[in-house]
Amino acid sequence: MASDDPKTLVSTAWLADHLKDPDLRVLDASWFMPDAGRDAKAEYSAAHIPGARFFDIDDVSDHRSELPHKVPSVEKFMSRMRKMGVGDGHQIVVYDGSGLFSAARVWWLFRLMGKTDIAVLDGGLPKWQAEGRPLEDLPPTVRDRHMTVSRQNQMVKDVTQVASASKLGDYVIVDARAPERFKGETPEPREGLRSGHIPNSRNVFYKDLLNPDGTMKSNEVLAEVFRKAGVDLAKPAILSCGSGVTAAILALAMERLGKTDHAVYDGSWSEWGTFDDLPIATGDA
Repeated sequence: MASDDPKTLVSTAWLADHLKDPDLRVLDASWFMPDAGRDAKAEYSAAHIPGARFFDIDDVSDHRSELPHKVPSVEKFMSRMRKMGVGDGHQIVVYDGSGLFSAARVWWLFRLMGKTDIAVLDGGLPKWQAEGRPLEDLPPTVRDRHMTVSRQNQMVKDVTQVASASKLGDYVIVDARAPERFKGETPEPREGLRSGHIPNSRNVFYKDLLNPDGTMKSNEVLAEVFRKAGVDLAKPAILSCGSGVTAAILALAMERLGKTDHAVYDGSWSEWGTFDDLPIATGDA
């Protein structure tokens, strides 16, 4: 089990000890792939960690884009968080129903907005439930709270910046998708996308960073996983995946290792794989 750090990752025991803290806010950020057959909102309504608010990744996003759950404007983010009663001075813990999956995206989004007092629940709701900890089906009591945002633009990259990095090699590009998708050996789950990967990128499947119970591996193992994949941790990193969700797990792992010069390619393969004029590579990195 990873050591507790309220800015990156905390254990179920830590959350249980702090659950009644007046300035703690818990967010259920469950999101599932379309083919999973699961309804995140319905599951939240049926049972969630006491006091948790539901964070809808698809709602708190830029609806002007055709790409899924792109980063929202600062104004939209602030508005949605105030409605949820989340604001300045709060320690936030975010979890999901998979163990450690979509919660990392919300952790990264808060960090992008300049909010650092946020941690992912290690092992998420499955671990909390397995330990017999309390759940409820009641809506939370929400009180408006002002939020100050300072967007950290260096934490996100667009397609032009990624294309440049692919050519120049000044960043290490790391793809969190499954190896068969990275290699182009299997069709993408979203229609209309080519198969393969961004040229000169490396592949670190996000599941390789996790234990079987959905908790994150130790720092020593994380570093070894990146090393074996050929990731030069001395270089600044651009992190990609299918649609910007699991790339954030790579960001969380790097942050645990003390590496802070990482950015998420928000469009990820759902953008790159769409454009015929962008080069793709297949096979191993």
